Amino acid sequence: MNIRAACAAILALTLFGGVCSQAHAQSQAKVARSEKLPNVPGKSVTAVVVTFPPGAKSPPHHHAGSVLVYVLSGEVRSENSATGPAKVYKAGETFFEPAGSAHLVSENVSATEPATILAVFIADDGATLTTIDH
Repeated sequence: MNIRAACAAILALTLFGGVCSQAHAQSQAKVARSEKLPNVPGKSVTAVVVTFPPGAKSPPHHHAGSVLVYVLSGEVRSENSATGPAKVYKAGETFFEPAGSAHLVSENVSATEPATILAVFIADDGATLTTIDH
């Protein structure tokens, strides 16, 4: 894994996973893998596993590039400015966040069980993957 990409991913995970939550618990995030795309110069793909504790949520944010999310366990509520109103996604379901859109709602639906997602980012090499909107 490229060190610069890994550092950018870890910074993004800090922002994506743990800045704010209703339960004051931080999400745990781990870069599963990051690779430059040889057929798309200047772009990388980064897979991140994020676990939201019960009741956890992240503040509104946006991503550098596009993100495909697969819910591994639990249920998450997500709303994106480009894809319509908030919806609950269960284990085995996916959602997509197009480049340039805002992620308005991102939260674990359950107050008692964790939820885990796999987020796959396609972004510029070394980009900060997640930025909190103020």
